[in-house]
Amino acid sequence: MAASDVVLAYGDTYRDLHHPAVIIAGSFALVAVVLSLYLILQHLRSYTNPHEQKWIVAVLFMVPVYAAESIISLGNPRLSLVCDILRNCYEAFALYSFGSYLIACLGGERRVVELLENESRNQLAKPFLDGAEEDQQVHQKSFSNFFFRPRVIGKDLLTIEKFGLVQYMILKTFCAFLALLLEVFGVYGDGEFKWYYGYPYITVVINFSQMWALFCLVQFYNVTHERLEPIKPLAKFISFKAIVFATWWQGVGIALLCAFGVLPKEGKLQTALQDFLICSEMAIAAVAHIFVFSAESYHFLPVSEYGKVTTETTKETLTVEEGNEEKPAVLEKTETQVKAPGTRITESVQDIVLEGGQRVVEDVVLTINQAVGPMEKGVTKIQETFHLKKTDSDDDHEESELEVEKHVEQHLSENDSHPELQV
Repeated sequence: MAASDVVLAYGDTYRDLHHPAVIIAGSFALVAVVLSLYLILQHLRSYTNPHEQKWIVAVLFMVPVYAAESIISLGNPRLSLVCDILRNCYEAFALYSFGSYLIACLGGERRVVELLENESRNQLAKPFLDGAEEDQQVHQKSFSNFFFRPRVIGKDLLTIEKFGLVQYMILKTFCAFLALLLEVFGVYGDGEFKWYYGYPYITVVINFSQMWALFCLVQFYNVTHERLEPIKPLAKFISFKAIVFATWWQGVGIALLCAFGVLPKEGKLQTALQDFLICSEMAIAAVAHIFVFSAESYHFLPVSEYGKVTTETTKETLTVEEGNEEKPAVLEKTETQVKAPGTRITESVQDIVLEGGQRVVEDVVLTINQAVGPMEKGVTKIQETFHLKKTDSDDDHEESELEVEKHVEQHLSENDSHPELQV
């Protein structure tokens, strides 16, 4: 069969499957959007812990954003690149939001710093020699400890974790718009692993940045997971990482299969397959989020807060042994809960947008300053080195000129003292 016949066959197959695929994927996407919006509205109505819930809402929005953009891309392939860019940008923001949520659950950055410093002091042994304390501090600041002993680096772990998340958010956004620019000039080559296209280089950069961000998050989780136990962090961590890893590596895997000829390159089959799988996966993720990020724990306030107080009494029948006889007994347990008043959705959204947006901007500026600072120091050091070399060269040149002048003066004085040698 000729190559043109193969292309036509794949084109006919794509057209035959496209319409039912859109219907099935649209059903999955609708389920994902409805369930996610329902859960988000629950958090907005019971907005009793803004420090935590603003980041939960940001994470939950990942599912409807992914589902909506994927079904739009599947229905209209010409919008696939734009949808992919928006999807990638929000993925980076969602990863940052998840890290901020863990920090909020630990009591905020100040409390996290105290926790990490206490962990560091507990891990590091006391010095036995007079000069051992200084060596211990140098060992504590060693960057290798971040990989092998993250507990000993103290508050620096929080700095590295935040830097890892924000750098991914910045690089992901920059590379997404760079991909759009390269596509305009026809040199992006989506899914093409060829040296003259931009796709493989951007893929490598994003892959490294994402792996570093996730590794920073894992190291932070390893140190703080015991303190995070009340929120059941493992389930949240797995559900979130599954979305990030599944979508990214799934796209790379499909591109590799097309590059090796396992899947056809013709048409929009590659992008359509990715969009279809994401729609189905988001429906599963939305169901999982209802249990993992439930708003039930935020329906009640501490007793000291205002609200409607409800008392719940539960009874359990037990059997008590007295000697050789068994007698029934009733155990009563009374729990007092304070019903949280409903929150206006507009107020909740305002807090999320304003307070959350301000926090993102501050962290981005801080990360850029942390990245630019060492570069400025390096440039300054290079300039000082060149200036020092130039100064030494000028000093040597002046010394040589002085030696020449002295030599000339000495020669003239010798000639003046022996006039008979002059012609």
